[in-house]
Amino acid sequence: MESISFKRIDHVSLTVPSIDEAVDFYTRLFGAEVEYRMGPFDAAEIPPMEDGRDWTDAHIFVPGARLKIAMLKWPDGFGMELFEYEKPEDAATTPPRNCDAGSRHLCIEVKDIDGAIALLERNGCKAAAGSIDMEDGPCPASRSWYVLDPFGNQLELVQYL
Repeated sequence: MESISFKRIDHVSLTVPSIDEAVDFYTRLFGAEVEYRMGPFDAAEIPPMEDGRDWTDAHIFVPGARLKIAMLKWPDGFGMELFEYEKPEDAATTPPRNCDAGSRHLCIEVKDIDGAIALLERNGCKAAAGSIDMEDGPCPASRSWYVLDPFGNQLELVQYL
């Protein structure tokens, strides 16, 4: 069977309502550093493709977009790309729920899950009711705790025991 010659996952991306606030949140609380920032890019200002589509439709499947991008590098080298869309105006403003197709979450390993949750709550996050404790079963012994970042994106913290 033919397969892709996989090397590694390079980065994950999140769309946020304010790129400046998201950069501040993830750099301040998680120690990420800004690798670069770009934009705004506006499809109306970029020449159309040969087939007539605008650049954002042809390349990111969002016709008529105006967006900003920031790439963050986390302390372990993991990349996080943040997008802020100013257009199209009909873009959804609420991230999908865990049960919605296209939903995703970022799982972050921490040393002290209780301390991390307390700090995140003091910084605008909404924590779920409590941790999910796994001592037996197919998963390594751990405590996991879901939280919504200040922008509504779902994060999972995990502390391995």
